[in-house]
Amino acid sequence: MEGAGEGSSGRSCKLERKTIEKNRRVRMKNLCCKLVSLIPDHHFKQPKESLSLQDQVEQSTSYIKGLSGRVEELRGRKTQGVMMSSADPTTSNKTSTGIMGGSKLPVLEIRELGSNLEVVLISGLCKNFMLHQVISILEQEGAEVVSVNFSNIDGQIIHTIHAQVKVSRFGVDTSGVRMRIQELIS
Repeated sequence: MEGAGEGSSGRSCKLERKTIEKNRRVRMKNLCCKLVSLIPDHHFKQPKESLSLQDQVEQSTSYIKGLSGRVEELRGRKTQGVMMSSADPTTSNKTSTGIMGGSKLPVLEIRELGSNLEVVLISGLCKNFMLHQVISILEQEGAEVVSVNFSNIDGQIIHTIHAQVKVSRFGVDTSGVRMRIQELIS
C-alpha cells in the first residue's frame, strides 16, 4: 500500500513542477513583451513583429544601456556646469542682478495704461511671497485682475499681472499699490 501512495505523490509533484515552470515561462514572456512595448519603435532596426523575442529583448537592452550612458553623460555635464558657474564670478551674481542689469531683487514696476494696469514683479528663487497677496492688494485698491503670467529665467521669477480698473472714474492709486506691494516683497 505504501508503494502506491508514494507513486501518486511523485507524479503530482512532477505535475506541480511542470505547472510552476510553465507559469514561470509564461510570466517571463509577458514581462519581456511588456519591456519591448516600452521601447520606441524607431529604435528597432526592423519592425518589432518580424524579430524573435530574443532579438527584441537584446535590442531593448541595448536601448536601455544607451539611455543609462546618456544619463551619466548629462549628470557629468551638469556637475561640470555647476562647478564652472560657482567658480566664475560673472555667473555667481546672476541671481542677485540678472535680467534687470545691476538692480537688486526684487524689482517692482507698475505701469498705468489708460484704464489698465500692468504690474511686473521680478524676484529670485530664494525670495518667497504669496502671489495671491499681490492680487489681493490690487483688488483692494480697485483693480480687477485679468491675467497673471510668470516665467523662470536664469533663476529669476518674473510675474506679470494685468489688471483693469473696476470703476474708471475713480481710477487706481498706483502710488498706494506700489507702497503696499513693496512692503510685502521687502
